[in-house]
Amino acid sequence: MAKDVTMPLLSPSMTEGTVVKWLKKEGDAVKSGEIIAEVETDKATMDLEAFDSGILRKITAPAGSKVTVNGRIAIIGTKDEAIDASAAPAAAPAAEKKEEAKAASAPGTGSASAPYPTSPAPAPASSGSNRLKASPLAKKVAAELSVPLANLSGTGPGGRIVKRDVLAGQANGSSRAGGAGWGLHASGPIAKEEKIPLSNMRQTIARRLLESKTTIPHFYLEIEVDAAPMVELRASLNKGFEKLPKPFKLSLNDFILKATAEAIRRVPGINCSFAGDSIQQYASVQLAFAVAIPQGLITPVIRDAQDKTLKAISDEAKALAARAKEGKLKPEEYTTGTFTISNLGMYGIDRFSAIVNPPQAGILAVGNVVKKAVVNDADQIVPGQRLSLTLSCDHRVVDGAVGASFLQELRALVESPALLLL
Repeated sequence: MAKDVTMPLLSPSMTEGTVVKWLKKEGDAVKSGEIIAEVETDKATMDLEAFDSGILRKITAPAGSKVTVNGRIAIIGTKDEAIDASAAPAAAPAAEKKEEAKAASAPGTGSASAPYPTSPAPAPASSGSNRLKASPLAKKVAAELSVPLANLSGTGPGGRIVKRDVLAGQANGSSRAGGAGWGLHASGPIAKEEKIPLSNMRQTIARRLLESKTTIPHFYLEIEVDAAPMVELRASLNKGFEKLPKPFKLSLNDFILKATAEAIRRVPGINCSFAGDSIQQYASVQLAFAVAIPQGLITPVIRDAQDKTLKAISDEAKALAARAKEGKLKPEEYTTGTFTISNLGMYGIDRFSAIVNPPQAGILAVGNVVKKAVVNDADQIVPGQRLSLTLSCDHRVVDGAVGASFLQELRALVESPALLLL
């Protein structure tokens, strides 16, 4: 009997998936447990296994199709049995689409309508043979003003470049001789003008961040800590690790992860979530950390981080980040975190505030280590290394005193990093 292959629920927040690629074609034999396609969820691209054996009789959702969870994407059956392939893949429910449209136009999030009037993009000025289309007058004026025609978009009939386009190009700096930057930088469009469809991951990020900023009362606490002891200890340890049979290096982020896990162990009130009529206190630190990937952002989770050594946390963080960038994380590796760290220091950001990742009650924003003049205990101005740490909290769960206590413990650990080696 023919069996439907349906879009599986691959993450708790998933409502639909995109068929990225079929690894089997119609007519191919399929075995139960065999990978037949790749599916993009709201978190990552994952392998889709067949639950039945037989012949892939019909693909009802070709590559690129978006299908709701439990919607049919293919049919597996025997070679000659009759199948009904008339039903199309399930579409997003009307109510869900209405809610998404409502969310997209909510105050402060960017309306579904354009914020200012727009005009149609000018037609390209070249034909299929790459020959520039320009009027004789436009060519003459362009030569006189040293404006390269290749950098212009035509607004004349059929996309032809006319005199006004050349003059506009000169005003915008398209002249080789007198343009902005004196010709040191390329001129013209910086990217193709287009509407880029939202990936499942980007849709989920937008939905969850909107939920966070509109339903969670955020407050922020910031401290600046002395990062010199941590920087010096890391350099000393890494120098010794180079001589080991299997050399490895610790990053500053590894120290922050370990220090955060220990600070949460000391102040467990930060390791909670809002549960409507109660506060959920978590027994262990499921430490999430943000990783940037081409599709957006994902937060792998280091399980039971309060029990792991600095080396173990370093190894696990590196392995999780690598799998995240390859799109190979399993759902259990990026869900159910209880606290998140977002580090933009490696991008040169000195300080920032992060948005709480629901249902968690706190997220720590880590900036860059900055060299600056500081006043020491003897009231002398000396060179120092400072690190900004900003805690964002859900005020329904965490009070200012709890957040402050957490940051105090974190400061003590970062400024005495040898404690992290015990």
